[in-house]
Amino acid sequence: MNIAWFIIVTFLIIGVQTFVYTKWGLKRIQYQRSFSEKFVFEGDSIEMVDEVANLKFLPMPWLRLESKIDASLKFRKQSDTDNDVDGNDFHRTLFSLLPYQKITRKQYVTCEKRGFYRFEAVSLSTGDVFGFSSTFRQIPSTAEVIVYPKIVSMKELPLPAHSWLGDITVRRWIIEDPFLHSGVREYANGDSMNTVNWKATARTSRLQVTKKDFSADHHLMIYLNFNQSEDHWLPITDIALMEKGISYAASVANYAIEQGISTGFACNSYLDKQEKEAIRIEPEQSKQQLTFILETLAKVKLDTSKSFNYFLKEDIENKLKGTDVLLITAVVTESMRASIKRLEAQGNAIKILMLKQGEIVREEVSAR
Repeated sequence: MNIAWFIIVTFLIIGVQTFVYTKWGLKRIQYQRSFSEKFVFEGDSIEMVDEVANLKFLPMPWLRLESKIDASLKFRKQSDTDNDVDGNDFHRTLFSLLPYQKITRKQYVTCEKRGFYRFEAVSLSTGDVFGFSSTFRQIPSTAEVIVYPKIVSMKELPLPAHSWLGDITVRRWIIEDPFLHSGVREYANGDSMNTVNWKATARTSRLQVTKKDFSADHHLMIYLNFNQSEDHWLPITDIALMEKGISYAASVANYAIEQGISTGFACNSYLDKQEKEAIRIEPEQSKQQLTFILETLAKVKLDTSKSFNYFLKEDIENKLKGTDVLLITAVVTESMRASIKRLEAQGNAIKILMLKQGEIVREEVSAR
């Protein structure tokens, strides 16, 4: 009789706690995911922070978090990451919470590939102490990180970038711009009297003139061709080569802007799959411009929106002039050469960096 009552009570306890955890297990559970950095470079490691709180009296013997995560984000603890059958990775982590307890868990993640990574939701699951039942719920938890392309040293480019970009830098300091001011200096023989800064002269008791800044007509545009063959309808076959081109475009932009060169970027790929508009960023010289270019290169799709020759013809029709162009491409067709010749005739200087399997070589291209 005692054994029978013991069995009845045991099943009753199991049934009650199963009912309790099924009904209230995921009630008043708060969760938030974030990254320690919003912008990183390819190859960098950052922290992914999971914060979960149990805001009720009922303890949580186990709470499992599960979310889909891109394979390019590698966790330091490989045991926390299981592979799905379709090749996508799922990140799973297990918590145990006391009543009104909050746990913050940090895990290091290595960003192995450039891109825009966004997490929309996380699945929570819990159950009773004995594991007889479980309940699931999906909650929104937006977290994102932008991974910039890898920046490499300009010495790794066979292109004589230091001399070529150096020439652009020198041109920038040749022409004095009367509308740009960069401070004051003492008067020197030959200075015009209309450049005298009378306020500074009164303050220092010495004749001072306004110091002019410098500018140039030329700008630098970095072009990246996403066509890998003469037939622009064919898909990209060599993804690694295209990623290398993206990395070199980012490296040149970083170097040029650091040297004070007004720099822009354009390519025949796109950001939005719906509109598929080719990308054109007009030249500017600022840290914000570099961030804009790097973010664009992080998000750009490995696809084409139009033929690159048509892309060049748009420059011809828009009468592009006074621009230094670095064209990074895996192919140069005869129609492209003809368009390059016309752009050079309009007063543009064009250098081509040919992308080839296993190496990057410089081609002195002139359609003259």
